[in-house]
Amino acid sequence: MSDVALRVRSERQRWAQPGGRHDRIIATANRALPVSIGVLFAFLVMAPLTMGGDASFVLDKNRVEVAKERMKLQQARYRGTDAKGQPFELDAGSALQKSSAEPVVRIADMAAAIRLSDGPATLTAPTARYDMDTERVDVNGPIKVRGPDDYTLDTSNAVVDLKSRQLQSTGEATGTVRQGTFRGDRMRADLEARTVTLDGNARLRFNPRR
Repeated sequence: MSDVALRVRSERQRWAQPGGRHDRIIATANRALPVSIGVLFAFLVMAPLTMGGDASFVLDKNRVEVAKERMKLQQARYRGTDAKGQPFELDAGSALQKSSAEPVVRIADMAAAIRLSDGPATLTAPTARYDMDTERVDVNGPIKVRGPDDYTLDTSNAVVDLKSRQLQSTGEATGTVRQGTFRGDRMRADLEARTVTLDGNARLRFNPRR
């Protein structure tokens, strides 16, 4: 073997011997590489939060939790028209629709405004259910109607058809019309025509001057 080959072999042996440069390089790499990988991973995670622009991601629809409440609104307003084309508005302190397949909206603090032939009227109730398809309001509890010329209706457990301006209740009803005051166990009313039909223990008090 030549002198050159012997020198190359000796250098390789010194490089590979325990405790030599090779071992020191491997030991340094064992410590530095994991740290570098950790720093790079942290940078990739934090970059979308610190840099401008849009970040895109993919969700697995089989693992994403579905909300129980589809839509909940504060200070909601619904508008429509009746059979004669007259507008009405229904305001809600809060409204909840559980699913798009269910057109019924559960309303708290309802205040509806309708336009009658002789002026505006309002309907208020603490809670109600509004069917957007039929435009009917189902009130399970008290409801108050106020109209022109001191026209009042106070009843409970009523259904109001906003298109036809008809109201029907199964609770005790009281009110005032131009002719006087009335009371009954149940009631059907045409809000536009100002006609009231009482069912059960009807009481009427007429004012001859009016």
